[in-house]
Amino acid sequence: MATDVVEQPGKPANGHETGTEAPDAAERIIEIRERIDEIDSALIALWQERAALSQQVGATRVASGGTRLVLSREREILDRFRNALGTDGTQLALLILRAGRGPL
Repeated sequence: MATDVVEQPGKPANGHETGTEAPDAAERIIEIRERIDEIDSALIALWQERAALSQQVGATRVASGGTRLVLSREREILDRFRNALGTDGTQLALLILRAGRGPL
């Protein structure tokens, strides 16, 4: 049995809330959001890959008698993100570093 789809203002038939009643704008928003979702998926995959690689570096370093952390390397990463993204970059770098080494 087929059901009719009733569009609500700001919500096209596909169910995506767009915040606008203009059909052209709603469609464009949906297209942009699809690309954002693709980027989010790539970021998540890269985040997971980076964390795994960082954990491998730490495990290799400790297994060879080295230190758990290399603060100069962490500072270099913090600087890179801060220079590229400003204050938010520092916060992002801290989260990335934590994902790879765990909390201190």
